[in-house]
Amino acid sequence: MAHTFPELKSKPLAELREIAAGIEHEAVKGYTQLNKDHLLAALCKALNIDMHVHHEVKGIDKTAIKTKIGEWQKKRDEALAAKDRGKLKVALNHIHHFKHQLRKAMV
Repeated sequence: MAHTFPELKSKPLAELREIAAGIEHEAVKGYTQLNKDHLLAALCKALNIDMHVHHEVKGIDKTAIKTKIGEWQKKRDEALAAKDRGKLKVALNHIHHFKHQLRKAMV
């Protein structure tokens, strides 16, 4: 049975120990003595599961927005060099807006 990190993380310690009992791997030796965090890490290592949860952007063009953020960051740097607070504020607001769009679209 294939497991995922979020699935394992939501299981209670007793179920994680049952899973570890059926695995012959160096990482899960002494599983009865491990707490949930350490046992979860050992299980992920033994089962080759990535512990980092990757987010995906849905419904928008991520590369286009990142390009716009890059353009506004250049404008921000120019405004900082020129010490123009008005242009700096506009640039920072645009950067914030685009980053908010990306975070909002993440699943």
